[in-house]
Amino acid sequence: MAATGLTERYAANLHGVLSCYDPIIITGTLPGACYAGGMTSFLYSRGIRIFDYPRFAEPLRERIRQRAQEVCTAAGVEIEHVNKSHIRKEDLVARVLAARGDAPGLVHVISAMEGCPSYTPWLDKSNGHVFLRPDQGKCLHYYFYFIDEELGLCYLRVPTWAPFGLQFYCNGHSALARSLRREGIEFVQEDNAFLRVADLARAQALADTFNPEQLHRRLKRYAHWLCPVADVFAQDDWHWSIRQAEYSTDLMFRSEHILVPLYDAISRQAVLAADAPRVAGFLGKKITPTLAQEIGSRLSTRIEGRCIKHYMGAAGVKVYDKFSRVLRVETTVNDVSFFKHHRKVEHKGEAATRELAPLKKSIYSLIDLREILLGCNQRYLAFLSSLDDPSAGERDLQRLSQPRVGIEPSVKGLNFFNAADHSLLRTLQRGEFNIHGWRRADLLARMHISPSAMSRQLRRLHMLGLIKKVTHTYRYYLTRLGRAAIAAACSLTRFNIVPAMASTH
Repeated sequence: MAATGLTERYAANLHGVLSCYDPIIITGTLPGACYAGGMTSFLYSRGIRIFDYPRFAEPLRERIRQRAQEVCTAAGVEIEHVNKSHIRKEDLVARVLAARGDAPGLVHVISAMEGCPSYTPWLDKSNGHVFLRPDQGKCLHYYFYFIDEELGLCYLRVPTWAPFGLQFYCNGHSALARSLRREGIEFVQEDNAFLRVADLARAQALADTFNPEQLHRRLKRYAHWLCPVADVFAQDDWHWSIRQAEYSTDLMFRSEHILVPLYDAISRQAVLAADAPRVAGFLGKKITPTLAQEIGSRLSTRIEGRCIKHYMGAAGVKVYDKFSRVLRVETTVNDVSFFKHHRKVEHKGEAATRELAPLKKSIYSLIDLREILLGCNQRYLAFLSSLDDPSAGERDLQRLSQPRVGIEPSVKGLNFFNAADHSLLRTLQRGEFNIHGWRRADLLARMHISPSAMSRQLRRLHMLGLIKKVTHTYRYYLTRLGRAAIAAACSLTRFNIVPAMASTH
């Protein structure tokens, strides 16, 4: 990945940059049964009365319940029913994992009554046609949480009522962690973020080889295992589509002392500087009258810290800090057809052409989607690099003004408003010292201070990094930090503080 301004500027303070899929949510639908017309045709083909549809679906519900009991019994797992919306399933699973460990296999099973699509028998009195029409209802759902050898922690959500639409979750960071362990590459991980990876180039290569074919094989196996109804509809597999995908680019900082002030500075500016055209540009779009009202930015404060999110329709890009060690830029899309790319397009009765078209929702679009989302992250990082970054100045100010304790001898911090310190700084700023520097005697001739006190002051300024000694001489000169600090202190006092104080009289 090409380096951006931020990665170049903080190269010495970074372990590196890593881009990877984060959560991916995939839906599975049974062809021919996932819409009302298809289910109607299926019932007619089997000679089943439309108004007997509930009687047809009930045995399938019992088949799934029985399979859930068998799977849990074999793994020694109890089904935990959740009937309150405020209870987070992730917290329940985390407690089980803390005691169980991360060995492959079934981890936990949670059941809950949740909304689901359904069908209702209907008679059209105008023509006497009987058919199923779409409806919404509630049914029991099972969440099967398991650790896959390749993908890490996943879950499959299985409803107990037709049309049996499945939902699968996996996380690209979990899959990458499993790959790193297999190859013996050391890493430090916190939640779904890597704080450090020993072989970053290999880690990026592994993240880029996320294989949809391998994912498809696993989806098919888990679906037949945990939802054994496909044979009833004469189907060998579900159709798997991307419902939601997130792709992150992480800047892994060596110290929180670097990232915290940096993120504090850029997060305050990002929410104000990102206007509608910029947000559209991050996502590779142009402003149109129909899209303008769908664009916005939002600043939210969480326990983990501030999060800036810019959104446009079904997609959005956000930036936040993870554990004050990782600066994460992440693009999320809830409808992958939001993005367009050049691909082969089939035409009915005509030859296929290659043209710009919406991205297909199939899981095999994950390869092309990765490149699109990475481009969004890179454009946003370039935007962040263009913002003012005063964090280095804040760190220098802290270093100059705070006392150095624990060293011998201790050094007092610089007080820009102390008369003695201010007089010394103004003297060091004299024009004749800019070329050849100065000696202690030069300062003693211009200041009323004893030689021993002057020696202590020079040692203090040297340890604070304001001055530097010329090798093999008794001459000193101001460092770049020293020149900037003295200029800022004198300017602040002369042009801001003194006029403000004078105006009160």
